[in-house]
Amino acid sequence: MLSAAQCRAARGLLNWTQQELAEAAKVGVVTVRQFELAGAVPRRATLLAIKTAFEAAGVEFIAENGGGAGVRLKRSTAAS
Repeated sequence: MLSAAQCRAARGLLNWTQQELAEAAKVGVVTVRQFELAGAVPRRATLLAIKTAFEAAGVEFIAENGGGAGVRLKRSTAAS
């Protein structure tokens, strides 16, 4: 669903701190910290909350389809 590496990368794209992610996902900052260090695997509901917070902020998750899983920002639909 979401790897620790994808979580760190998505935070980097948004320039979010662990605290900002925790607030957006309504989870504890310790949960985020432990997940990103790969020391603990959160419950499925917690991972879904984190993923949903990222998606609401404009992050797209790229499935592992031979090239490896990843993240990117959604393209803006507004004209430049």
